[in-house]
Amino acid sequence: MKIFLVIAILFAVLILPVYGKPVLNDNDFVVQKFIAGIPNGPTTMAFEGNDILVLQKTDGQVRLINDGALQEKPVLDENVTSEGEQGMLGITTVGTKVYLYFTESTYDGGKPLGKRVYSYDWNGTELVNKTLVKDLWATQTYHNGGAMVTDQNGSVYLVVGDAGRYGKLENHPTGEPDDTGVILRIAPPGPYYAMGIRNSFGLAIDPVTGKLWDTENGVDVYDEINIVPPNFNSGWDVIMGPANDTTLKNLPGYPGYYYHDPQFTWEKTVAPTGLSFIDSKEFEKYKNSLFVGDCNNGNLYRFELNDNRDGFVFSSSQLSDKIVNVGDSMDEIIFGTGFGCITDVVAGPDGLLYFVSLSDGTIYRIVPKSYTTQNSASDSPQIQYWLYPAIAAVIVVPIAYLIIRKK
Repeated sequence: MKIFLVIAILFAVLILPVYGKPVLNDNDFVVQKFIAGIPNGPTTMAFEGNDILVLQKTDGQVRLINDGALQEKPVLDENVTSEGEQGMLGITTVGTKVYLYFTESTYDGGKPLGKRVYSYDWNGTELVNKTLVKDLWATQTYHNGGAMVTDQNGSVYLVVGDAGRYGKLENHPTGEPDDTGVILRIAPPGPYYAMGIRNSFGLAIDPVTGKLWDTENGVDVYDEINIVPPNFNSGWDVIMGPANDTTLKNLPGYPGYYYHDPQFTWEKTVAPTGLSFIDSKEFEKYKNSLFVGDCNNGNLYRFELNDNRDGFVFSSSQLSDKIVNVGDSMDEIIFGTGFGCITDVVAGPDGLLYFVSLSDGTIYRIVPKSYTTQNSASDSPQIQYWLYPAIAAVIVVPIAYLIIRKK
């Protein structure tokens, strides 16, 4: 049935327009296509000075964006298996040290050898001195996570999904810990930072408080945004979304780890992915906000933080319970639409907001309208027709995300 569904969707995207033009709901800003035509499924990006390193999911390449142009030669090319949610998945930096997370293979598209984190040195033109940091043996076509982040002390964190395994780290009474369903501190290495996570494509550090936040993906219901303190138990696979007396009673727990409800929940899944705070004069009006992308709807969300920056405030009575129930309006939190499958959201060193669209093969940039209106995505229609199977194959990746979420 799943194979039939994939074929049907593939046929549809070959003949129908995929996305309309992106739209922002704040007239003080415009959205630009900063870099278009990135092949093979761009997943995440990271700044090295003013340069950008962007990962290509399906071919294992890391590409350089220098002076606003995508350079032809990759700065790194690793062998990856890319079926489903596998491939080149995560990146973060500490100075000129670059950490990458990917499902490694002996050749592109081959069988997975494992999920691995390597460090590299950035010399300005290439990633060199490859060093194995973490070998995670349990890989599947889905729920491998992939988001990475560096905190204010230079520690590196990685989120890994449950990979279809159900042991003590997924709040089952049996099944020894196997590095699944967790947030790991990988440099310097440490104990599990959090556990009980079904899957996630988003980690961010609040630049004001230093606290870690994540997005988490439910099955058919209850996607989440969480503050993640040390020793956090996120509840899966007993709890997704807010807990009740029954689910709390059934949570076996994991010694030394503690549950709290999400800061926000979507009852109907939207597949939240990358998230970012931005603290710059260009985005002064949004310095107390959290921006979050999704893969299902092509939405960029904005959440207003409370005074303690440990939750959100809403004007809408429908959202005051911190849940978007089916039928509730999301108008208050939708900052922009029409971006396809957003997979990463990053605050740039130039004070602007960048985000990656896997399905569009594009890095978008949001700038104040006073900067310029040239080359903004609002200047021309963005309807695209996918006429070639090789290109359409990249579009199917986010659809696979949705199908896999049903597992």
